Amino acid sequence: MGTYWNERFLQSGMIWGTEPSPTVFHAIELFKSHHVKRVLIPGAGYGRNSKALSAHFQVTGIELSAEAIQLARQWDTASEYIQGSVLEPVISPQQFDAIYCYDVLHLFLEPERRQLIARCIDDVRVGGMLYFTCFSDEDQHFGMGRELEKGTYEYTSGKYAHFFGEEDLREHFADLHILDMGSRQETLLYQNNQTKEYIIRYILAEKI
Repeated sequence: MGTYWNERFLQSGMIWGTEPSPTVFHAIELFKSHHVKRVLIPGAGYGRNSKALSAHFQVTGIELSAEAIQLARQWDTASEYIQGSVLEPVISPQQFDAIYCYDVLHLFLEPERRQLIARCIDDVRVGGMLYFTCFSDEDQHFGMGRELEKGTYEYTSGKYAHFFGEEDLREHFADLHILDMGSRQETLLYQNNQTKEYIIRYILAEKI
């Protein structure tokens, strides 16, 4: 996976432009209401979302791609970036107050999805917040390709995605206190001015 993303960021740079996802502003509002100071972003990419968060919080991003980190350190100088896997624990002297994880969870099969959530739970303090977004089974691409496991489809050779229903997402976060869930339409703007619209789910949960 690291090789794929390195090549993609090397070829395309800031693939999805510089504007953050609207879910970032939703997360900022919620994090502020819970007195968050330190935020961890698993799968931070080139900093498209971290820059908006780092204007309000102390941000650490985890990213597998060295090419993406190089871009991120130029674009978002306020955040700290660590190269590594989101499936491994973060070595930090203290736990984080919140986690913002945008469109990463659906990239894994079930064992790795649960591992990612477990790692994030370990990295956040008791009472800390977890805000995740992921592909929704309401999206038009749900069911396309070869089914690898329930809700997970290989849409091209070697590439797959999991599409979450509400109960599926709730069950993945069953060890936490779920505060809010919902769906929204997301629009990606590519560098060549092409756009892609798709439906995501979001979940806000608290470590208890």
